[in-house]
Amino acid sequence: MTRSNAPTMNPLVLQRADPCVLRHGDEYLFTASHPQYDRIVLRRAARLDDLQAAEETTIWRRHEEGPLSHLIWAPEIHRVGDAWYIYFAAAPDEEVVADAPGMNATFNHRMYVLENTAADPLSGQWVERGQIRTGWESFALDASSFEVEGCQYLVWAQQHPQVDGHSNLYIARMENPWTLATEPVELTRPEHGWERVGFSVNEGPAVLVRDGRVLLTYSAAATGIEYAMGLLTADLDADLLAADSWTKSAAPVFVSDPSADRYGPGHNSFTTTADGDVVLVYHARTYTEIVGDPLRDPNRHACAQVLPFAADGTPQWGTPAPATRPAPASTEILTPQGENA
Repeated sequence: MTRSNAPTMNPLVLQRADPCVLRHGDEYLFTASHPQYDRIVLRRAARLDDLQAAEETTIWRRHEEGPLSHLIWAPEIHRVGDAWYIYFAAAPDEEVVADAPGMNATFNHRMYVLENTAADPLSGQWVERGQIRTGWESFALDASSFEVEGCQYLVWAQQHPQVDGHSNLYIARMENPWTLATEPVELTRPEHGWERVGFSVNEGPAVLVRDGRVLLTYSAAATGIEYAMGLLTADLDADLLAADSWTKSAAPVFVSDPSADRYGPGHNSFTTTADGDVVLVYHARTYTEIVGDPLRDPNRHACAQVLPFAADGTPQWGTPAPATRPAPASTEILTPQGENA
């Protein structure tokens, strides 16, 4: 029997990478990277399976010039207090980044925050609250927020000038939704072979608090078939700002499955069904032969599946679910039904 609101359609939303789904009341809010990387979009639906057909509203567009003018990546929507917040990354230009050896010339991102105090996030005004200052200036992206016992935390990916690799994961407690209250603490850096294929990357953190534990997933390696998800775990009552509170899995927990035509699963988020089942939301490709720059291939699709748990609370990750919805192989960017720009 299908549980209430459990996803049955896969992909969940076509051509939307870095998906974030937030269950709020009796509805789901969806945002993700738009394949043109020039806007932030929101969808809303009562059922996960209805998100593909839901109207897509553009709530913010890139600036014509300056630090928020290129490559708008990985928005996440969160409810903090009585306001809505969207965390995202943006780059100022597409010129060579002299102080980031080994990085693609376009990768000069910083993290930013939008705020909306209206009850409905698809109405009201989204206000730019500026850059999240971490204490040093370097490639930074994939900010994700969570709360434990009334404290708001931020986890994110950033390159450190004294650490070999392209990005590590950091955590800090927040003074407000756009300001850090504590110094960043490194949680993980790409150290295992599977984290260093193509690029040495730890990115895309997502947090699930359940059964007395804090589960922090992340993605690693380049974004082709090698892209995979890793896991950090901490006890809920531990000091989450202490690196030794966290245990890192040496092996990835979620990887490509050629038998299901799902490649490079990663950059996930978590939501729940109406019955409380945890739903793993992630993006994946349906083919491996990419012509040209993978960044310009729009066919990373948002996918979703129920995440089961063992009796002791351990997640049973399994493998990516096979298709139940046709996905395009063409690199033409689809126009969503009812798009509202």
